[in-house]
Amino acid sequence: MTASSSGNPVIAIIPARAGSRRIPGKNIKVFNGVPMIGRSIEAARRSRLFDRIVVSTDSDDIAAIARDFGAECPFRRPEELADERTPTAPVIHHALSWLAAQSAPAEYACCIYAAAPFIQSADLRAGFEIITRHGCGSVFTVSRFGSPIFRALKLTETGSLAMYWPEHRLTRSQDLPEAFQDAGQFYWLNAPRFIKEPTLYFDDARPLIVPRWRVQDIDTPEDWDRAELMYKVMTEQGLLE
Repeated sequence: MTASSSGNPVIAIIPARAGSRRIPGKNIKVFNGVPMIGRSIEAARRSRLFDRIVVSTDSDDIAAIARDFGAECPFRRPEELADERTPTAPVIHHALSWLAAQSAPAEYACCIYAAAPFIQSADLRAGFEIITRHGCGSVFTVSRFGSPIFRALKLTETGSLAMYWPEHRLTRSQDLPEAFQDAGQFYWLNAPRFIKEPTLYFDDARPLIVPRWRVQDIDTPEDWDRAELMYKVMTEQGLLE
């Protein structure tokens, strides 16, 4: 099933470089029995939205595993875009530009992170419905902060505590506005707009709100262990696909 209306493909792009230092081989490390990137590819396939699922990588090992799960690796990511300091947007821009040069320009693209084990195909479909219905530049997953950010504290140079916004010292929590954080799972993009303005955060970006319990950054071994435990519990409770 294709979701394209213009005839141009709808493409999933999964950035997955080698060289993770804190969790070696993170993108292909086995997570509850499946290489991490495999879960993102499987979610993309289950959504039945994409004409192509493309992995942007600099690694032959990652490419081989990605192909085993049904993704394409038609190019190798340039070295200058495989540094740990390289942000996501240039990587996606390179992939879309490469595809366009091969006579395969995308109508919509979805950047799906390789290390997002709680991603759900239903969320991918919901995000696509939002971007096509509203005609916005991007849609991405967010979750609510557990506490009002306007009551946040910081450590001063002397080691004492201070409020970032002391004017809200006496403001009741329920009277403060809600705030959201990027859930770091996927970004739907209007591909032609993105080619011209490579940003994930367009001025008219819209959210797909996901529950906090289904969001987990995986940057350290402790994060990994926590995510595996969460995954097992949520799977047993029937809360994940």
